[in-house]
Amino acid sequence: MADKPKATEEQLAYAGLLDKGMKLGMLMLIVTFFLYVSGIMAPHIPVDQLQNYWSMPVKEYLKATGIHPGWTWISLMGQGDFLNFLGIAFLSAVSVICYIRILPVLLKKKDTIYVAIALLEVLVLTLAASGVLKSGGH
Repeated sequence: MADKPKATEEQLAYAGLLDKGMKLGMLMLIVTFFLYVSGIMAPHIPVDQLQNYWSMPVKEYLKATGIHPGWTWISLMGQGDFLNFLGIAFLSAVSVICYIRILPVLLKKKDTIYVAIALLEVLVLTLAASGVLKSGGH
């Protein structure tokens, strides 16, 4: 029977941080959803009015609700329905944080190619999240 491959130091560092980040992100989603559904934090769109917007195309929905696309949701985080986005944004950023976490390990090993790949991953994911490229339907 062949030996099972062992995880590398960078794999363990990435996986450990990913596990913690996923758990924290899930906790954030649970807490913010509770704040929303319990009514502790008032929503931007009252729950009893949501069905009025479900069938609208995105542009009409945004206009009718006074919401702007992109990162403007941050200014609405004081409202229960937008507070939920905090956990989603955090979970989206966990991969970037994990790549940054393994950079010192890769540098210590003088793994130049993997350092370059990890840096490119950080740059591409950050650029994509920034909205600078303005791709997609928004």
